[in-house]
Amino acid sequence: MIKVKIVNKSNNPLPHYSTSLSAGMDLRAFLSEPLTIAPMGRALVPTGLYIELPPGFEAQVRPRSGLAIKHGITVLNTPGTIDSDYRGQIMVILINLSNEPFTVHNGDRIAQMIISRHETAELIQVETLSETERGEGGFGHTGTK
Repeated sequence: MIKVKIVNKSNNPLPHYSTSLSAGMDLRAFLSEPLTIAPMGRALVPTGLYIELPPGFEAQVRPRSGLAIKHGITVLNTPGTIDSDYRGQIMVILINLSNEPFTVHNGDRIAQMIISRHETAELIQVETLSETERGEGGFGHTGTK
């Protein structure tokens, strides 16, 4: 388990794991007044949270499945990445893919955050790549059945 420093400027509880095997922690909206997102509209929703991740880690912001299936609300740039050197407020870009307006209230659980380890890669420029069975096949090259 890693230690992540967090500043909470909201009036909401800290994110936490709902069960012992949960991968993500819910992020809550920090709003002074309700925010309505029109159909096909998007909004940048503040959380009031600021984190300090150790080097080699990132936080990923992902949609909540309940909001997606029940209301058509999802995170637009999913997964959104929070780098270990970012010190600003965690903000969530929500989009309303439904046909109905959706209102977000202070304290609503709007997304989930997953802390993940990542590697830093060194790119080595070459003229050719090794051959594989798949080759350049992509975007549905194996069919649907």
